[in-house]
Amino acid sequence: MAEEIRAEVVANVMAVSMSEGDAVHDGDSLVLLESMKMEIPVLSEVSGKISTMAVKPGDVVAEGDLIAVVE
Repeated sequence: MAEEIRAEVVANVMAVSMSEGDAVHDGDSLVLLESMKMEIPVLSEVSGKISTMAVKPGDVVAEGDLIAVVE
């Protein structure tokens, strides 16, 4: 079953740690967001393989925007 990882805040994407096809484990960092001069890591809540990475460095995400899909 696919797990969608979504942004919890409006933020800039500073760095992307994973790519489509990468194996990911529960707790691994997927991306690093920046909001109000705070760095916010977005962590995977499941183990699996990244089927979709929907952001790249420099993107701006809003609350609820898709970051990645882990299957």
